[in-house]
Amino acid sequence: MRSSLVASLFFLPLLAVGRCSDVIELSHQDSAGFKREVASLKKTVLVEFFAPWCGHCKRLAPEYESAATILKKHDPPVPLVKVDCTSDAGGKDLCNEHGVSGYPTLKIFKDGEFHQEYNGPRDSQGIVKYMANQVGDPSKLFVAFAALNDYLSKANDVVVVGVFDSESDDLAKKFLKTADRMRESVLFAHIFASTSTGDANDVAAFKDLSVSAPAVVLVRPSILKNKFEPSSVLYDTSKSIEDFINENYHGLVGHRTQNNMQDFRTPYVVSYYDVDYVKNPKGTNYWRNRILKVAKDHTDITFAVSNSQLFAGELEEYGLEPAKEGRDAPPMVVARDAKGRKYVMTEKFSVDALAQFVKDLTDEKLTPYIKSEEIPADNSGPVKVAVGKNFDELVTNSQKDVLIEFYAPWCGHCKKLAPVYEEVGEEFKNEPNVEIVKMDATANDVSPPFVVHGFPTIYWYPSDTKEPKKYEGGREKQDFINFIAKHATKELKGFSRDGKKRKEEL
Repeated sequence: MRSSLVASLFFLPLLAVGRCSDVIELSHQDSAGFKREVASLKKTVLVEFFAPWCGHCKRLAPEYESAATILKKHDPPVPLVKVDCTSDAGGKDLCNEHGVSGYPTLKIFKDGEFHQEYNGPRDSQGIVKYMANQVGDPSKLFVAFAALNDYLSKANDVVVVGVFDSESDDLAKKFLKTADRMRESVLFAHIFASTSTGDANDVAAFKDLSVSAPAVVLVRPSILKNKFEPSSVLYDTSKSIEDFINENYHGLVGHRTQNNMQDFRTPYVVSYYDVDYVKNPKGTNYWRNRILKVAKDHTDITFAVSNSQLFAGELEEYGLEPAKEGRDAPPMVVARDAKGRKYVMTEKFSVDALAQFVKDLTDEKLTPYIKSEEIPADNSGPVKVAVGKNFDELVTNSQKDVLIEFYAPWCGHCKKLAPVYEEVGEEFKNEPNVEIVKMDATANDVSPPFVVHGFPTIYWYPSDTKEPKKYEGGREKQDFINFIAKHATKELKGFSRDGKKRKEEL
């Protein structure tokens, strides 16, 4: 669809300017008009609230347009709407009414009323899949086993299939409730054996299973078929259907993407290469099958494959970058243990090398990879400089109370804080039980249990509990002094508990 659109734009540039968009513009409507228009479109509508100058909005625009074209032809159709939050004709008021504070903001409406925030992907295919799962029944009903077989044979994703005698089956009720809860991320299908033509033997995916109603089967797509695990897994009722799906969805070696990366929990081993099941399925499975040889013996570890180009930023966190050879390059392998520590396989990929790497990981024989600047040659200033290599020494294993600032060199708030933080360091440089520390969190790994999502992030790390407490106080020198004086494990030499400076004894 997108290639044909590009071709049209290339050969008909003059017409492209006036081309009718499949995204519906409602920036000119007041509140009542917007509600009326959205209600008249279809039961389920996706609305983008945007600003023309917003860079994220500009990047989303072609993806949103492409998704609108595809979803327009979906059964049932899913209209995509946009509202310009800078428009004086109505858009400004609509965005205020719906609590829009950042751009782009996407919201799902049903029957003209706000239903929920859109929390799905921002690429065309991801939007299509997410929204297609929002409409109609959460599970696709089939009335013939032959039709179900045809559907499964063409599926490119995992499908969870229910086979029941009737809708009144207890398992059918649980299945449909699960399908409704998981409809955004999982495809479901079901069939009622008592009223359908054919039988379970007509479904190739059921070939090696004893499937009879009531039953639930997780069916993996043919592109993921391998000799190390079954392509279909029968639900055994010992756990919830949702738990069954979560445990079996990705198999021994899952395809980890930007949209499902949260599914892969530590400890995990990820192999990065030219993973592409659309343009290079044969090459993708060539390496995946070799990884499977190791993964089958380590079911306590999560294994995955990821596209090295799409995850170039993540590779950088391990000191790696996508190979220049592209499609012919062997996988690069990294791991994280249960504590979140990072490891890199330094040997060139082979089944034996991977097996040894995984064994050393489980035996805790690997040295963690820490992204780090070099330790400063002179670190005697009032504010100590932490880097990845000396973080444990200065912070985690310190016998002192530590105030640690995580900053970014480009951060305006950090630059404003810098001179104040230096003054705080000067005030406490002679305190034997307090250390003032800073670290560039863009150039060095932030170790657990510290979590940094913005800059500057400041933690108080007391020597007695070793439990970090996020500093939420003021940013003036006296604010820091008052906080440290009050919370210090041992009373300070230079300040009383209320932050007042002690008089020097003569």
